Amino acid sequence: MKILITGGCGFLGTNLSKSILDNNVDELFIFDNMTRDGSELNLNWLREYGNFKYYKNDIRNHEEVYKVVKDIKPDVIFHLAGQVAMTTSIQNPRLDFETNVLGTINILESIRKFSPDTFVIYSSTNKVYGDLEWVNYNENETRYLAETYLNGFPEDIPLSFQSPYGCSKGSADQYLLDYHRIYGINTAVFRHSSMFGQRQFSTYDQGWIGWFCQKAIEIKNGNLNESLTISGNGKQVRDVLFADDMVDLYLKAVENKTDISGQAFNIGGGYQNSLSLIELFNILETELDIEITQSNLPARISDQKVFIADIKKANKLIKWNPKIDKLTGIRRMLDWRKIANQ
Repeated sequence: MKILITGGCGFLGTNLSKSILDNNVDELFIFDNMTRDGSELNLNWLREYGNFKYYKNDIRNHEEVYKVVKDIKPDVIFHLAGQVAMTTSIQNPRLDFETNVLGTINILESIRKFSPDTFVIYSSTNKVYGDLEWVNYNENETRYLAETYLNGFPEDIPLSFQSPYGCSKGSADQYLLDYHRIYGINTAVFRHSSMFGQRQFSTYDQGWIGWFCQKAIEIKNGNLNESLTISGNGKQVRDVLFADDMVDLYLKAVENKTDISGQAFNIGGGYQNSLSLIELFNILETELDIEITQSNLPARISDQKVFIADIKKANKLIKWNPKIDKLTGIRRMLDWRKIANQ
């Protein structure tokens, strides 16, 4: 197959690319504008593992997108390029809109015009469901609990686009589904909870597990003496999914495209792999034999107290389940961060 990955030098794109190169079966094409921290490092790292065609292009430019898709006519597009930080969307909503909505329209139109048999999977977000403040929550010592959704939120809960980021990702999400309904394009949408793992160059506003793993290592090494600043009280909960399980999901989705086209899936590690910030800090303290103190800012606008994905639909139609538990994943993340810091 010919596989095109937009955002192919980002965290998820790099892990997918590495797996494809390791299999040495498919033709790989990577499309990335290199604006994300760590993108150049990931591109150079991938070049050690095999041959692929790289395009330093921007999905906001429809001419560049059209040319690439027309020339390649890919069998599969993993559409991972996007603006992924809530804070950036609030600071620069035009950039957020142009990247997530216009960029996605460019991808879809290029498929409709030049490669209608292409199967495209879009990396969406749990933020399409809004702040979920209509849910009743209980609170214990370390986390919030959504008692009526202990097994996670299914795909049929109401959509509620809030914040520029929620609006842009949600709009793109719906365009993917509608291009299947109206034009018959084979599309699927993955609404991700939290993802983490190797090759993730986290920042303070995106990739929270990687960011706090890095801060914990700095505390261990004596390079950070101040408390860690968090938004809210630290009891917010997400289910976490390690990189290897994400790669497995996307590749299995291609094998099952007939069964999943035109559908959206909530994706995460499930309840057994859920974590609050407080619980993450407790794990990091034990693993690194350190003490973490925290200072608190007000909760972020539209932040969800709890999001855990109900992954039964993905299990049924894609034959997929996470295999790497949260503690194993955090240990692997710490190991990778230590190597990356050298």
